[in-house]
Amino acid sequence: METTTLLLPSIFLLLHGNAPEFSIFLLHACAHNPTGTDPTPDEWRKIADVMKRRSLFPFFDSAYQGFASGSLDKDAWAVRFFVSQGFELFCAQSFSKNFGLYNERVGNLTVVGKDGDNVAHVLSQMEKIVSTTWSNPPSQGACIVATTLNTPELFDEWRDNVKTMAERVLLMRAELKSRLEALKTPGTWNHIVNQIGMFSYTGLNPKQVEYLIKEKHIYLMASGRINMCGLTTKNLDYVAQSIYEASTKIQ
Repeated sequence: METTTLLLPSIFLLLHGNAPEFSIFLLHACAHNPTGTDPTPDEWRKIADVMKRRSLFPFFDSAYQGFASGSLDKDAWAVRFFVSQGFELFCAQSFSKNFGLYNERVGNLTVVGKDGDNVAHVLSQMEKIVSTTWSNPPSQGACIVATTLNTPELFDEWRDNVKTMAERVLLMRAELKSRLEALKTPGTWNHIVNQIGMFSYTGLNPKQVEYLIKEKHIYLMASGRINMCGLTTKNLDYVAQSIYEASTKIQ
């Protein structure tokens, strides 16, 4: 992603021929990290069509369910669509972010197979990998997640909390864009609100990023990726003014 938009032609070039048949493709289910740019449902349909035609295997990484749109169901759309199209697939799901359990490393691997025998074969291999890798993982985080997901009142409270977090990030995106435009910051900043999730590609170049880090103590990646969760009502004006200065002083 060299720009602030999704380069679909490059994706389809890879899907259509650059990758051998039966290749495994790692796909972010939602809130793509680091770009904050997800395919639309129509684009997902086109991706699925090519992958089915070429017998490509989808491996979904679902680390931010709920943080993209605020809806658990909407953020699971891509995975569910691929399943509805008859794909066999893996979906690795992390609860580190949407449960705030970073130090517990809680997650699961969902295996979708065409029949029970296929799933049983995968399970036997996974059991061997688990046995030699960690054998007995810590149970506290898993118990917290399992209890919450299986207790209706706790699940409803958690779902509402995730929605609140997602809405706050969306609000910070809108406020940052508004302030940058009010300052007449060079360039267009629509991508700030078009992107979703915790991260965003600002479009700033490495020299501008260096200016922000050294002169303004605003820390982001050299690629211009910024963590939108770090924005608050107290620092928005400072961040916007600093980006304006970086954009006007540094080319």
